[in-house]
Amino acid sequence: MTSEKSHFAVIKVPEAVGVFDSFEALQAAFYDLRLLGFSRQDISLLGSQEAMKEKFGDAFWHSEEIEDDPSAPRAAFVSEEAIGELEGGIIGGFLFLGSYVAMAAMLTPASTLAASIAAIAIGGAPATAIGTLLARRVGKHHRDYYQSQIEHGGILLWVRVENKEKEDLAVKILEGHSGRDVHVHDWSN
Repeated sequence: MTSEKSHFAVIKVPEAVGVFDSFEALQAAFYDLRLLGFSRQDISLLGSQEAMKEKFGDAFWHSEEIEDDPSAPRAAFVSEEAIGELEGGIIGGFLFLGSYVAMAAMLTPASTLAASIAAIAIGGAPATAIGTLLARRVGKHHRDYYQSQIEHGGILLWVRVENKEKEDLAVKILEGHSGRDVHVHDWSN
């Protein structure tokens, strides 16, 4: 059911919630949830700082105050491996772009093979540096996202549980990875 005033949906499917004090514990819980049959769509985290600011303004918030708030903005989990792959893709893309531009400029009938190879290597270096800087920014943004939540009481993780068996399994996994205040509420977002 969706409320006109609130602009969010509450679904009558129970949801387990837990608070984590480290990214490593959160990631381990996420991997175990996935390994034991929970889908990515059933697992969510607290939204970005920007989403929180949009929803709650500049008011200070604490994880345990919003863990049962259906209007809390949600986001999908992104693993360290996925961030690493994204960083590699950014760096590689800029390397390719710089090398391609240099190659296109140097591959004329008058250029030699050695000069063309040197131009490609030289042209790729500045672009790779730019790609590296952008990749580091992505990684820093990812780390800052989790650090901000830890500073506000912990990283929130919600898991939709469609039946009692999955509810018990989710609670066991969250608690098994040092999740705090693990419980189930009767709705999900």
